[in-house]
Amino acid sequence: MPFHKLGLCKALPFILATYLCGARPFQQKEDMCLNGLQKVVKEICANRMCYLFLLPAVIYTLLFGYFTLPYMVIAFERYDFTKGIGSPWVGFKNFEFFFKSSEVWVVTRNTIVLNGLFIVCGTVVAIALALLFNEVKKKLFLKTAQSFMLFPHFISWVIVSYILYALLSTNGLLNHWIAAFGGNPVRWYSEPNAWYVILVALYIVKNAGYTSIIYLASITSIDEGLYEAAVIDGANRWQQMKHITLPLLMPTVSILALMSIGRIFFADFGMMYALIKDNGLLLPVADVIDTYVFRMMRVTGEPSLAMAVGLFQSAVGFFMVYGSNALAKKKYPDGALF
Repeated sequence: MPFHKLGLCKALPFILATYLCGARPFQQKEDMCLNGLQKVVKEICANRMCYLFLLPAVIYTLLFGYFTLPYMVIAFERYDFTKGIGSPWVGFKNFEFFFKSSEVWVVTRNTIVLNGLFIVCGTVVAIALALLFNEVKKKLFLKTAQSFMLFPHFISWVIVSYILYALLSTNGLLNHWIAAFGGNPVRWYSEPNAWYVILVALYIVKNAGYTSIIYLASITSIDEGLYEAAVIDGANRWQQMKHITLPLLMPTVSILALMSIGRIFFADFGMMYALIKDNGLLLPVADVIDTYVFRMMRVTGEPSLAMAVGLFQSAVGFFMVYGSNALAKKKYPDGALF
């Protein structure tokens, strides 16, 4: 019987007897711990270059993901730069400032709608690109096409904003084309209704090529024997794509979608502020939580308000991930995160 089930008084004689006989009852557990540690050290030494490449990401995550967690408390304080953590406690007043604002529902709606469009449209286009790349047999053309699709991902949103302005300004290239075909120039930066399409199109151009690589890697890992069996059964390329590629790609699609849903309350600040800036005519459709908080903090100078909103976004994202993962696990177990 294990010693911990006997109690101290009953177990003590057995422990003394085993030591007098030269045995150590806890040696096995110690050896297991040592063996586990040795395996970890051996793994790190065997793949030291891989872990060396991983080290910057680990340090970044520790510094900005974990070591900053204690500073979340300033969401409940009136932050004083001279006192730091431990400033006067105000409870939920910082949250009230945001939720009682007249713009809170507008920016929340814009954030959810835009991120929803980004997730759905971006996923569909990325899958389509991955399927098309998978059908290309000419390696030179495939590499060239992938390079062109990847290139926009590495362009700064600031550069994109200047390119967009050159296209959409009153004297921009697009208005010249419209005038050339007999149309009237459009003041795009005064037309808020057009910006849902513009923003989604820019997001797809910039990110779809990068995301398609993930889907393409998942497609290339599918067993070729399945396609060979389908060919023997008389399936054409479209039927193979429909009945083999897409079903086996769905777990990857589901996992990436769940990860995106976790950040549905976080907008791409760099994108939105670079493209929209403080254009009041476009704010009703393009003002999101992050840009609103930035302008609010720029006016008030209160970092506690920004922390309160960030904490709210994180909490909502946490519940969104767990909720959507529970739904995915129930309906589609292979596509769940955990």
